[in-house]
Amino acid sequence: MGYTRTDWSEHYSDGHGFRRLGDEEKHLLAEYAAPAPDGGRALDIGCGTGELSVYLTSLGYTVDGVDFAEGALERARAEHAETPGVRWLCLDVENDDLEPLAEEGYGLITVRLAIAFLSNPTATLLRLAELLTADGRLVVITPTTAHTPAERRHIALDEGQLTVLTDPFDGAARYTADELAVLVLGKKARPGQAVERTHPPAPRAVFGAAAVVTDDQGRVLLGRRLGRTPAWELPAGRIEPGETAAAAAVRELGEETGLSARVGDAHVLAVLHDARESVTRVTAVVRISAHTGTVGRPEEQFLRWEWHRLHTLSAIGDLFAPTAAALNAVWPGILPEAPPVIAYRVAADEPAVPGEPAEAGRLRDAMAQTVVDGGWALSPAVQQALRAVPRHRFAPEAPLSTSYDGSDRAVVTRRDETGTAITSVSAAWLQADMIEHLGLAPGAAVFEAGSGGYNAALLAHVAGPDGRVVTADIDRWVTDRTRRFLAETGTGRVDVVERDGSLGAPAPLVPRGGFDASVITYNCWDIAPAWRQQLAEGGRLVLPLELGGYTRAITFERRGQVLHARHLTYCGFVRDQSQQARTIPVASLLDGELTLRFEHGTDTDTDGLEEALRGPRREVATGVLMGPNVFFGSLQLYAATTVPQGVTFGRLVAHTNAGVTNIAKDRDAPAIVDGPSLAYLTAVQIRDGEQPEDKQWEWFAYGFGNRGTQLAEHLVATVRAWDRHVRAEDNDQHVDPVLTVFPAGTPDDQLPAGDVLDKENCRLVVRWPGRDALLECPVEQRAADAVPEGV
Repeated sequence: MGYTRTDWSEHYSDGHGFRRLGDEEKHLLAEYAAPAPDGGRALDIGCGTGELSVYLTSLGYTVDGVDFAEGALERARAEHAETPGVRWLCLDVENDDLEPLAEEGYGLITVRLAIAFLSNPTATLLRLAELLTADGRLVVITPTTAHTPAERRHIALDEGQLTVLTDPFDGAARYTADELAVLVLGKKARPGQAVERTHPPAPRAVFGAAAVVTDDQGRVLLGRRLGRTPAWELPAGRIEPGETAAAAAVRELGEETGLSARVGDAHVLAVLHDARESVTRVTAVVRISAHTGTVGRPEEQFLRWEWHRLHTLSAIGDLFAPTAAALNAVWPGILPEAPPVIAYRVAADEPAVPGEPAEAGRLRDAMAQTVVDGGWALSPAVQQALRAVPRHRFAPEAPLSTSYDGSDRAVVTRRDETGTAITSVSAAWLQADMIEHLGLAPGAAVFEAGSGGYNAALLAHVAGPDGRVVTADIDRWVTDRTRRFLAETGTGRVDVVERDGSLGAPAPLVPRGGFDASVITYNCWDIAPAWRQQLAEGGRLVLPLELGGYTRAITFERRGQVLHARHLTYCGFVRDQSQQARTIPVASLLDGELTLRFEHGTDTDTDGLEEALRGPRREVATGVLMGPNVFFGSLQLYAATTVPQGVTFGRLVAHTNAGVTNIAKDRDAPAIVDGPSLAYLTAVQIRDGEQPEDKQWEWFAYGFGNRGTQLAEHLVATVRAWDRHVRAEDNDQHVDPVLTVFPAGTPDDQLPAGDVLDKENCRLVVRWPGRDALLECPVEQRAADAVPEGV
């Protein structure tokens, strides 16, 4: 305790070390860690001069030996120069960026004779557990106070401290080897819970203050309380007569932890109100934005104080109930299972609070570079925003690696009772792409429907100091988070409103002449009139629009009352929860084996379809081939928007692998329905091979019912027209349709030529290249007289 890197380096450079690895330790390690799996990697934390690292190589592991004392590593390299399979790394695993460690993870991590010297042992073990493979083991070997002389007990742990270390881990086991305690922990965390103390609060202590303080890595300070109900707690205590809540929080912080803060840096964010055993409890949540000093020896009622990463709070074990509620007040949703309390948010000028983990900047730069390399962020303004805005602070419940994933993964922040994602931070490339196509100039005014904070912060950064962002969401949970996270990161120039996004911004917040740009960040079946009405002439609206159930982020430009599409991007978002949300009609077929979804919003009579599906299936080949990793999203959209008159489009979903269709379980296929007849389109593998480039698929149409063959022939004609006119030769670039959006009620004679999709609030006209070729199909000929000339 209290040793520095320099102290330890000198300890080893002077020839000192630690006790040698004992035979019982070796036997236990061999039992639980050997033999190493193929390609197995081990991480030895606090490796010292390397004895354990070398032993692990004898069990078949490739080993990373890590110590924060360069003196120890110098000896390890010299003494084991002839030992292959060990890489020696100088790292502080509590505070440093762990980027040098193996990206693929470790099957075994050992912490031998080092845990007692860590400032944040529980938090560090949780961090190390994230590096384990699915079946990996984390082994902690430590002296215990029961077998350590009194003068050396600072290097040992007592029973309470050992319990704290195992508490967060599900299925933790404890053994003894050479009078050392050996803890075998796994990757899986034990869900913690909010707990109360066994004794009721005294009436004089019902009005208290809780201090929430973070360090320069954004970690929050919690103490492990001793007693009959051990749990993690914030620095907190009662508010004395004549004392403000801010002053009480500062005083308690100093008395309990040794840290100092000014009352001017203590800000009351919320007052929480609940009851315990008929005693009303009121807690002021005080956010401390700056502090000095170091955490000292804890008071008698606490075992230790540790700095914890936010995303591990739900996995550290039990939390005192008022602490859980206070943490949720600062970071809404960080502990979704915490007992509910009544919260009164205090309107205050909330300060920005700095601090982020060492690796956050590196991961943010890597994510930004991935987005730039993918062609999604072309302008310097958007690139700079990606590198500047701390994405992880808008999803504090997620690990950094998840927050800064540069791939197609969104960060889900809330799910409904069925497990369906209802709020998320969208994939970074998609957010960048949508912002790029808004074409924002410095000083732009932007409206966003569907909040969350990170996208609004990007918009504010791109719009610059003279810009302005209004972000709206229908969910108070979301707007609370957005306000808090924007305040924590110091993002100004953003107005957050709790409001149905389909209504647009409140009138007082709409700029004269309208917004320069608007962006919608949830799936939309329709286009709300307010979005067009509040948009300036020439302004751009980007929204994820559902067309036949296939979503595209479409960039529209306003010209008068008409919206003209300028760009389409394949995407997917959480579903609309506004008043214009649409329930898609569905029909269950063959006792639930199939579901037919009428994605255009209008169902059709399905009488006779079940009988048809039990009859013969007619197959029609298209002759259109494709190799692996070919994008065919434009074909789905083409099929959904070029449906013959009198025929209904749908998506046929299979719920079993064995059935009348060859559609894989839980997958769907575009389908068209005409009374008791149906046809659908799917790709069938016609050639296999060891290499991906050897594999090949062909599109086939399948029909059921009396008109099944004709419907299938229409789908074949659809695929062939798409192949000739929409899909480019390199199978990567596709021709987008010409889309124009008119207000609902626009007469037919005022619409341009094209296929018309009528929605409640608008009429969407779609014009594809090569559309004329489909008129040759027999199904189209039925209504040829009704088709406008030139379509």
